[in-house]
Amino acid sequence: MVVNSCIPVIPSADLEKSLRFWVDGLGLSMDRAMRRDGRLIGCMVHNDRLYFWLNEGATTKPEDYEGIRLYWAPSDMKALRDRLLQLGYAASEITDRDYGQTEFFVTDDDGYSHCFGVPTSGHSPQSRCEMGQNWNFSVSVHSADG
Repeated sequence: MVVNSCIPVIPSADLEKSLRFWVDGLGLSMDRAMRRDGRLIGCMVHNDRLYFWLNEGATTKPEDYEGIRLYWAPSDMKALRDRLLQLGYAASEITDRDYGQTEFFVTDDDGYSHCFGVPTSGHSPQSRCEMGQNWNFSVSVHSADG
């Protein structure tokens, strides 16, 4: 294989705020923090299998900007959804889709859409979300502190 791994770079207007989703919500660890004048401008978030680089990005986005889309395969979908709800994120209901996936959606503090899904019992594991065909769901993000 020519490529052994890929680390997506995720821009953020406020990295400290973004860590609430990536570390507190998804349970990833943060390291390799880069700071400028005491402000966090970059860091790695990861677990044993996943790596993402978060970095300081633009604070405004064009009106039609869709940004990144990530499809997650959680080991315990209900527990993860409950955890994100406790942190104040608006998560959709867990729904069995007609294309064979059981899914829910969350929008993070930077406005990026995240789809969490597992194969519905008795169906093929490929989903429309994974193929980028079913991203019309939107939820509001609410801060846990009001």
